Amino acid sequence: MHSYIIRRILHMVPTLILISMASFVVIQLPPGDMLTSKLAKLEEQGEMGSESALEQVAVLRERYGLNDPIYVQYFRWIGNIIMHLDFGESFTFEMDVIELLSERMGLTLLMTISTLIFTWIVAIPIGVYSATRPYSIGDYGFTFIGFIGLATPNFLLALVFLFFQVSVFETQSVGGLLSPEFVGAPWTLAKVKDLMTHIWVPIIVIGASGTASIIRVMRGNLLDILGQQHIQTGRAKGLREIKVIVKYGVRIAINPLVSRLGLELPNLLSGAVVTGIVLGLPTAGPLFLTALTSQDMYLAGAFLLLSSSFLLVGNLFADIALAWLDPRIRYG
Repeated sequence: MHSYIIRRILHMVPTLILISMASFVVIQLPPGDMLTSKLAKLEEQGEMGSESALEQVAVLRERYGLNDPIYVQYFRWIGNIIMHLDFGESFTFEMDVIELLSERMGLTLLMTISTLIFTWIVAIPIGVYSATRPYSIGDYGFTFIGFIGLATPNFLLALVFLFFQVSVFETQSVGGLLSPEFVGAPWTLAKVKDLMTHIWVPIIVIGASGTASIIRVMRGNLLDILGQQHIQTGRAKGLREIKVIVKYGVRIAINPLVSRLGLELPNLLSGAVVTGIVLGLPTAGPLFLTALTSQDMYLAGAFLLLSSSFLLVGNLFADIALAWLDPRIRYG
């Protein structure tokens, strides 16, 4: 097991480098570069032909190394990351990318992990109930709710929640993760309490489709497991039904869900982009969209690199959890 984990960690390094190459190239595929929007703004203001404007553009090109070939720009960027953990400077916000992301990544991770926990806590018991009582009224009811959850876009569900907050609960502060008086304030017990009163809305909105999907997967897997011989043997030995289902059924049926755990983190992270805009969340998703629209290659590249890291780390944890859950799985 230990040698397997070490090998996986070593394999993550070249994988991240390849992902960084692909991300850096894809970001620069659209025509133009980071200065395109600035040039358009100067042109609208009638200042494009002035000598000061041309000098300003030339200085910015030199400052961000846009005159260099793309491979030179990439090696400079990835070298600074490896050597100094320097992701560059955001052209749009004119500040260090690592400082910009650190402000939002903490809340983003909190919301992502909370959403993941929420989906599993809600979905797995419902999936077990539907599998142990197939084709009952409860099973049909949860199936209907699951299909609604899969079919409803996150941003539409976010708008519905905002409407109910205003019209039904008459909430003074809707959207966001904090009330206006706590935005920018130092962290205190009152601020944490206020965060807890706001964070449940994005957790439910973002986790709705994931919850519905996990319910269907868990139900189908457990239905197949409950018909196998080792389940019948456990019942024939006189074991309690709850023990047979949980220990010999759920423990095996949950394996496919654990294996896709690594995919859930980046999916939740990317799924929060549009929802974050609708709800006005101070997370990394809306920041990533701004970086893409303005072709801020350093900010967008850093976000993609972090998302890829979450994917690889999540897959590593998923493989370790699979080996722990299922004794048939062993790595040398």
